[in-house]
Amino acid sequence: MITRHQELPDHSFFLFGPRGTGKTTWLKQVLPDALWFDLLRTQTLLALSRQPESFRQQVEGRPQGSWVVVDEVQRLPTLLNEVHALIAEHGARYRFALSGSSARKLKRMDVNLLAGRAINRQFFPLTAAELNFDCNNLDRVLRLGLLPQIQAETDYAVEALEAYVGNYIREEIQQEALIRNLESFARFLEFAAVMNGQIVNVAGISRDAAVARPTVQGYFATLVDTLIGFWLPAWRKRAKVKETASPKFYLFDPGVARALAGRLREPLDGSERGFLLETWVLHELRAAMAFQNLGGQLHYWRTPSGSEVDFVWTRGNRAVGFEVKASTTWRTAYGSTVKGLMADGVLTSAHGIYTGPTELKDGPLRVWPLMRFFKELASGNILG
Repeated sequence: MITRHQELPDHSFFLFGPRGTGKTTWLKQVLPDALWFDLLRTQTLLALSRQPESFRQQVEGRPQGSWVVVDEVQRLPTLLNEVHALIAEHGARYRFALSGSSARKLKRMDVNLLAGRAINRQFFPLTAAELNFDCNNLDRVLRLGLLPQIQAETDYAVEALEAYVGNYIREEIQQEALIRNLESFARFLEFAAVMNGQIVNVAGISRDAAVARPTVQGYFATLVDTLIGFWLPAWRKRAKVKETASPKFYLFDPGVARALAGRLREPLDGSERGFLLETWVLHELRAAMAFQNLGGQLHYWRTPSGSEVDFVWTRGNRAVGFEVKASTTWRTAYGSTVKGLMADGVLTSAHGIYTGPTELKDGPLRVWPLMRFFKELASGNILG
């Protein structure tokens, strides 16, 4: 059993993360005695839909200090009115853990989000720290990703990941009634996955997938709202040269990106290794920001001529750059852009990350082997 590094708050909280990242397993581990409402179970969902007052009755039957878990809360968002009322009436007598893998319904329906009475927490696929930094098989992570169920598989990992992607489309998208035409959405997914980690050309994807441009924009919004994709905005910092303004789009896991692109059964291609490694590093940065409660924002920086910094973390006056290379050898040219931004005072610090074995110093740039970087990041030495 893998120990997750998410800490249990002492306060009611929302826990959002993609399906299959282990939210339910973690909640059962840390809250074994909680009163549990699993809204993925049709019987539970129907019972609470017909008699929402039974939720209050069951909660009020518990002793003071009890935890109550509502799993996949977006399936019955009106239940949050009952949660709100119970907190308002009883204060901290009961604490609620409200998990979900889709924020779309909660946003779209403008439902009661408890007016600050519950804090927000994020859940992710496994991190390098949770795997005790035992990720020496780099190709396996890039090929298959970091979902717990996939990492636990030995003989049927490819089949399990294909099933995850298929089930996700059927259950998460179809059950939530987010997409009317699954065939066109499936075509879009393949093109979006091929573009993982790149600046998105919506018009190009619309043309190649034979889907109207507004529909493509809506599909991207669906991926973001269901937490399996997110936009990485361009950073504008009034540098000496013109910056690119269009965002990049990343899927949340390298294995899922390959599965959606239909490449799981193909060997790793040299052209995809860099984007997949960036996806992994970005996942670790996002997890560190969430687990260490750091705040801030992530961006990328690029000029029309192609000079680029893969990631920039900003908070207040701090701006930390990251250059990621899927190479076992670090070349001085790799860090030229980020070093130039440091010299201009645009970045306050920067790090290079590569797949070689040796820690290096490239002028003002610290260059880390991949696993050593992840250790420093998890220890709070990079963003803290």
